[in-house]
Amino acid sequence: MTKEEMAVIIEIQVRQIIQLTNLATELQQKLDAANDRIAELEERLNKNSHNSSKPPSTDGYKKPNPKSLRKTSGKKQGGQEGHKGHNLKIDMEPTEIIQHMPSACAGCPRYEECRGSACVAETRHVADACVTIEVTEHQVLEIACPRKNVDLRGQFPEAVKATIQYGENLQALIVAFSTVGAVSANRIHELFGNIFNIPLSTGTIANMVRHCAENLAEIDEQLKLAVTGLDVAHFDETGTRVDKKLNWVHVASNRFLTYLYLSEYRGKRGMEEGAVLPAFQGTAVHDCWASYWSYGTAHAVCCAHLLRELTGIQENHPEQSWAESFKELLLDMKKAKDNAFFESGAALDADTIMQFEKRYDCILEKAYHENPMPPKTPGKPGRQKRGKVRALIDRLKDRKEAVCLFIKDLAVPFDNNQAERDLRMVKVKTKVSGCFRTADGARYFLRIMSYVGTAKKQGVNPFDAILKAVSGAPQIHWMGQGF
Repeated sequence: MTKEEMAVIIEIQVRQIIQLTNLATELQQKLDAANDRIAELEERLNKNSHNSSKPPSTDGYKKPNPKSLRKTSGKKQGGQEGHKGHNLKIDMEPTEIIQHMPSACAGCPRYEECRGSACVAETRHVADACVTIEVTEHQVLEIACPRKNVDLRGQFPEAVKATIQYGENLQALIVAFSTVGAVSANRIHELFGNIFNIPLSTGTIANMVRHCAENLAEIDEQLKLAVTGLDVAHFDETGTRVDKKLNWVHVASNRFLTYLYLSEYRGKRGMEEGAVLPAFQGTAVHDCWASYWSYGTAHAVCCAHLLRELTGIQENHPEQSWAESFKELLLDMKKAKDNAFFESGAALDADTIMQFEKRYDCILEKAYHENPMPPKTPGKPGRQKRGKVRALIDRLKDRKEAVCLFIKDLAVPFDNNQAERDLRMVKVKTKVSGCFRTADGARYFLRIMSYVGTAKKQGVNPFDAILKAVSGAPQIHWMGQGF
């Protein structure tokens, strides 16, 4: 074989080696991408309400076993020594008293004599309800006046406008069932028809809810204005179906006030429509949704959401040892703040806060060491992919002040549970009714729930509040009291 032939063979083999090397590199990249995709899908499959921000309704039949983030205190279960117990109490005088003589006294000739001298040894009460319908007939009288020689006719009260109509108590009860009780219109129709024997159509029910909501228009504006001026407020949003389309219910609240409104949008456009956040200048407590950072003068991140994310990292990435340390840090910070508040009513001292911040930085340093940025793929445009774990680490670093704000400011809570509680009835109503048929119906429901939620927080009985709204005189005594 000549040198020229050898050179040709070598050149062909070199080209083959280069092709095979490029093919191996390409296959390795595809394999790495497939493995990353598999890991991402497995992590998504393992997510539930316990280790992510997913709601419990998405857990399906594979509901996770409840796991409390609280550490054991070493105390026995149940009421502790010195704890004052509570039981059912009747705060009204009995409408009927029935006395029971000993059975041995039956038929005794001195029965009446002994009965008169008997003393009460023990009492028990039975609380029951009597379901009745009272029908009031209004009659307009007409007389022939002998003095003026004319016929005079009486007038119906202003509230009595129809030949047959429902009273305010019944209207308030129906509105309470539809809103606070989250009962569907069809079930209210059946329930009231069976119990009260009243021909109540679903259209009439809708009209009652609308009438109550229209009486609350001024209250709704006052609530919006009051929430806008709060020093610290909770914000959140949840999806609901309206006329077969996904809409979003936004909430702004604190422990005294609740304001709910509907929008077709979740993000910044929906927040602008609500006109609360654009004018809000206090501390906004939220779940770190990107749109919230455009508003308010200060921000506090919900640490309960962070705990769930960290739990998800522990379960799906056992090699991430920093996640457990960060969970312990958050819980230690919460415990220290609670202890300081109960003992002295003051915030944590500067030295304690500085120690917590040092632990914060040390844990993040360890997290970055465990999660270095992957090398950038040559020739691949766009931003380098970080992965969800690295993204969370970067978020904890960038939003450190918002995460730690609750230990520096007594008014800032550890979590955003207040907003989630205020949204819970929206999810209950959606589960029961399936969806809202019209946007107006959804807005009526939210307006009433804003009013009732605020009334309940102020110690007002929800039914009494609805009754006043139905009568055209909604209870507004809590407005403007400075929260």
